[in-house]
Amino acid sequence: MKNRLNKTPCGCPGSAPAPLSRRELLKYGANGFGMLALSALMSDKAYGAVPNPTRPHHTPKAKNIIFLFMDGGVSHVDSFDPKPKLDELNGQRVGKVDNPTAGGDRKWLKSPWAFKQYGKSGMPISDLFPHITKHADELAVIRSMKAEFPLHSRGNLLLHTGRNTGGLPSIGSWVTYGLGTENRNLPGFVVLNFNMVPAGGLENFSNGFLPASHQATMLKAEGIPIDNLSPADKVARIQRAKLDLLGRQDSEFSTALGKADPVDSAIQNYELAYRMQSLVPDVLNLDKESEETKKLYGLDAQDKNKKLYGMQCLRARRLVESGVRFVEVCCPQLYGATGTWDQHGDLKSGHEKNAMVTDQAVAGLITDLKQRGLFDDTLILWAGEFGRTPHSAGTDGRDHHPEGFTVWMAGGGIKGGSIYGATDELGMHSVENVVNFHDLHATMLHLLGLNHEKLTYRFGGRDFRLTDVHGRVVKEILA
Repeated sequence: MKNRLNKTPCGCPGSAPAPLSRRELLKYGANGFGMLALSALMSDKAYGAVPNPTRPHHTPKAKNIIFLFMDGGVSHVDSFDPKPKLDELNGQRVGKVDNPTAGGDRKWLKSPWAFKQYGKSGMPISDLFPHITKHADELAVIRSMKAEFPLHSRGNLLLHTGRNTGGLPSIGSWVTYGLGTENRNLPGFVVLNFNMVPAGGLENFSNGFLPASHQATMLKAEGIPIDNLSPADKVARIQRAKLDLLGRQDSEFSTALGKADPVDSAIQNYELAYRMQSLVPDVLNLDKESEETKKLYGLDAQDKNKKLYGMQCLRARRLVESGVRFVEVCCPQLYGATGTWDQHGDLKSGHEKNAMVTDQAVAGLITDLKQRGLFDDTLILWAGEFGRTPHSAGTDGRDHHPEGFTVWMAGGGIKGGSIYGATDELGMHSVENVVNFHDLHATMLHLLGLNHEKLTYRFGGRDFRLTDVHGRVVKEILA
């Protein structure tokens, strides 16, 4: 007796189908199996594409972020926030100051640099940054930033993770958790550093409680960018066999533990490192760049710090061009440089040295991104953990100042040539349209198509997010 679908008198399928034979099952299911196979192939059809990437919450304005970390705290009143009142009061006593890092007999200190207006927008920028002035109409300058602590370690953690304590995911980790990476052969979160760790330690770049596959990959400026990437086995099939064996053992271990995330993340990281062997050296190799491009970033400079910083900024462009979601470029602290922007003394020589090292490369990065059609898809953030006091205990230095300072953004989705917020006439406090780091993070995520209130991760019995219970999108600086 043949098993067939029950039919109604009109020939339509009935409500109670009869069992199918194996032959009929294969016949009816053949197209389904084909579509399953096709979908699997199409999800990874492009070289380097990531299968089933996470979808953004809304249409993004930017695809990638380059964070230019100005470690130590750039003086806002000497860079992008001119204060003529300081010229009038220069040398006069300030009175009591509520700042544990600012002791001594305080006096108002005018800026040793002149400000001029640049671009169609008339953006005021000091003489510290002659190259960045060429892009005045591309910048959205936020003059009303406010942080919480006058300490480097806690300030850096707040800037990077939205908290002033360790153990929380860095913003780059949140971005890759929310969006994944555009290139399965490269990490989604890369930090270009200079063989040093900023105050606050590696917690600044940690994945925290997010899966380990979202932590930063550190690439050094000098020497081998990443250790142990070159295969020890010269025969590829031997290395592949070893990796497969390790993967099977780790998978069995993970299954025995009930799908343990640390083990699964380790497997993913092993596989990523294997794929990176062929692509990372090529991406970081600058030999293919034209001499004109190298000069644009200052790679022909005599100063070693300037040359290394320019090299890292050029690598940042190559990385986002290759599909890396989040790239952070740290400040150099090598070879006799004054280090970070932390000039309690020797303000003039220190800030001039750091500006000389970074200014041309930052401007070159903007120019290069625009020439390659990448500027509108790449969000650039230029920021430190706080600013510097408008007063001093001496005549050539400024101390930590979280009450009011400046950062700027440019690129994907940003309204260029705009100034948002203000400090008072002396640069002491943010008094108009105050912006904190939670607001900054919310804005960055928004431009990537992520709602900061919806980007959450369940840990320890509660839902965490980068902006905690705070944050608003600063829509006034958006294009």
